Amino acid sequence: MLRVAVPNKGSLSEAASSMLSEAGYRQRREGGRELVMVDPDNDIEFFFLRPRDIAVYVGRGTLDVGITGRDLLLDAQVEAEELLALGFAASTFRFAGPLGNFAEVDDLAGRRIATSYDGLVRGYLASRGIEAQVVRLDGAVESSVRLGVADAIADVVETGSTLKAAGMEVFGEPLLRSEAVLIGRAGEAGPANGTARETDVLIRRLQGVLVARQYVLMDYDIRKELVEKAAALTPGLESPTVSPLRDSEWVAVRSMVPKRETNRIMDELYDLGARAILVSSIHACRI
Repeated sequence: MLRVAVPNKGSLSEAASSMLSEAGYRQRREGGRELVMVDPDNDIEFFFLRPRDIAVYVGRGTLDVGITGRDLLLDAQVEAEELLALGFAASTFRFAGPLGNFAEVDDLAGRRIATSYDGLVRGYLASRGIEAQVVRLDGAVESSVRLGVADAIADVVETGSTLKAAGMEVFGEPLLRSEAVLIGRAGEAGPANGTARETDVLIRRLQGVLVARQYVLMDYDIRKELVEKAAALTPGLESPTVSPLRDSEWVAVRSMVPKRETNRIMDELYDLGARAILVSSIHACRI
């Protein structure tokens, strides 16, 4: 039985459970407090854990795979690796300091840096050959500079409004662009307690959810002589499906198209001469 770690709270929790549900796995009900849930139909067992602890359990081989943030994976510094990016909970990590005090990352040499992600920051600084003192704090790192605990900070930056209110600005390139990821133990052919096949099935199902969220099915009718031009607009993942109609001068075309480009493609197809253009959602798929 595959043993999977799922975030039990925070920004990762609801989105992770929703994605697993879309992939056909049993999940706890909204507001549920179960710590463990077995899905016998899929031969899988879910463990609901703190997001920060998930990489530790997977890295030590206690659990087979888990969903956590890329930032938390790198911060844990364990023997685990990213198997699949999941496309939600995106964030950007940046350095920030008092206005005008820093211009680039190299300026941090010999300085104190406050962060809640000390493993991540130490790893980044080591990769750049920068020696600095990393001060670990559990939260509200923006106040650390004013309180004299640090000279700069490293933290998630969204709009930057909190930093501006604290009299600080970002500098240098981002340390990391993070998102939710599926992780497994590093360097293993298969999971510790489950089977390689079950892990492969989980990955394929999650990939299917990602594709279903990003694409729609588009159907339309078009004259035969315009099929090649229409197919250039809707190439699909491999090739569009073309079927004959009762009127031998026309054919029906079906293709997957990126959801974000739906209306533009419909307009261009209509201008080309396509008619009866229909769009439908994809609930599940295997690519």
